[in-house]
Amino acid sequence: MDALAVILEAPERLALRPLALVPMGPSDLMVEIAYSGISSGTEKLLWSGRMPAFPGFGYPLVPGYESVGRVVDGGVEVRGRIGEWVFVPGASCFTDARGLFGGSARRLIVPSARVAPVPESLGHHGTLLALAATAHHVVAGGAAPELVIGHGVLGMLIARIALALAADPPTVWEIRADRRDAYDYDVIAPDTDPRSDYAVICDASGGVTLDALVARLRRGGEIVLAGFYDRLDFAFAPAFQREARLRIAAEFTPADIAAVLELLGAGLLSFDGCISHIRPADRAAEAYPMAFTDPECRKMVLDWSAL
Repeated sequence: MDALAVILEAPERLALRPLALVPMGPSDLMVEIAYSGISSGTEKLLWSGRMPAFPGFGYPLVPGYESVGRVVDGGVEVRGRIGEWVFVPGASCFTDARGLFGGSARRLIVPSARVAPVPESLGHHGTLLALAATAHHVVAGGAAPELVIGHGVLGMLIARIALALAADPPTVWEIRADRRDAYDYDVIAPDTDPRSDYAVICDASGGVTLDALVARLRRGGEIVLAGFYDRLDFAFAPAFQREARLRIAAEFTPADIAAVLELLGAGLLSFDGCISHIRPADRAAEAYPMAFTDPECRKMVLDWSAL
């Protein structure tokens, strides 16, 4: 069986074409994807060719780990899940391309244990579960951030989840004036912030230097890295003087997804305003570079429903 998929043949070389799927096993589900999100962090590194080498990585590959859709078939052990609306955090089901991420396709074969049932009422907002789960992993993994760097979607969700978990409202730095939209916390230009005594600073921008963050820490303060980075360095002496700590937020877990769904269900968390662009999946070659280069594109989602 084939599935129409986005495939990165090489850096900045993208195609939309059928790929053969692996056979479905007894505990696998077949999911027909309705929407898939484009990550402006991780997938930008794939697109540009700057992704650091690690096991399983290489081209050609199918990107994507932010997909939602309906279970249309299942192996003998999981046929009871047919009809569910689910979130799919990527797949590895293609015979002719690497599936390290693997979620940007019309149809996926995925182990049942890997997909989470979600309310169909979320619609295209369901693609935000990966970012929201990442944000939850950041906030729940230690002390809540007092300062968040970047008011893109990840920064927005970190601030919103901190509030949902009853933390004090964080300050958010954002260099773009048109992204300083918020209601329950302050979003300000970095150069207008006089503070240099933050206990926890979380970077959700991927574009700030560690030296700039160390300078804003109090003694014994912590820097949390919420993105995915190529390479980082910093001046040791200032960090030494502040006895700075560094925490790297690892990949989100199923418990983080469950926690986000609970916050959404309780009305404590909203995804409103996070998705700025939706494009038909057959325009993926246009949508991917737009997601990475258009400053007005906060979050791009592909709509597979017409294919």
